Amino acid sequence: MSYHVNRRWGDSDDDPSVEQMREALAELDVEDFEHPDVALIHDSGWCLSAFPKGLFIWENLGGSEPRHMREVPRKRVLELWLLLSSGDIAVIDAENWKPGYG
Repeated sequence: MSYHVNRRWGDSDDDPSVEQMREALAELDVEDFEHPDVALIHDSGWCLSAFPKGLFIWENLGGSEPRHMREVPRKRVLELWLLLSSGDIAVIDAENWKPGYG
């Protein structure tokens, strides 16, 4: 399976390296209300979106109910992105998610 990262201003990296993932997360340091998040998307449709103040959203773009966590440190975002990149959906799904977009 494959995955990609959607950056804040429309760019995308296919099968990004850890460094490219870190670069995408660093984009959250710039204030931009129109482009609020970066996301790692797996070919299965599962997506982890990160926002500037630690909001983190887990959803399947094919139609699952979204779930979220708040105040997630970027180090943890990167760890979960790496799990998603390797297809470890069940491990991510077992996290302490709350319903909705937060």
